[in-house]
Amino acid sequence: MLTDTQTIRHYQKLTDSLVEMWNRGYRYDDLRLFLDGYLAALRHSNSLEPYHIHRLEEETTRYIYDPSNFEMPQPQVQVDYY
Repeated sequence: MLTDTQTIRHYQKLTDSLVEMWNRGYRYDDLRLFLDGYLAALRHSNSLEPYHIHRLEEETTRYIYDPSNFEMPQPQVQVDYY
């Protein structure tokens, strides 16, 4: 579980971006490449402690490989019975 506020903000930005990319047609390999680049930029900028970056990577990887995060809700058709 993430507890650091900056790490949580990065997690939210990442997951929102991943869902948007999925909806535009990108798939798991592309999402993983995006995550790797994002994490590399965080490491290079020293904006988070290495421990927090590692936790962020674990949580976001778990998010990517949970298929329920990328399912589109199917509208239910209401049938009128007379």
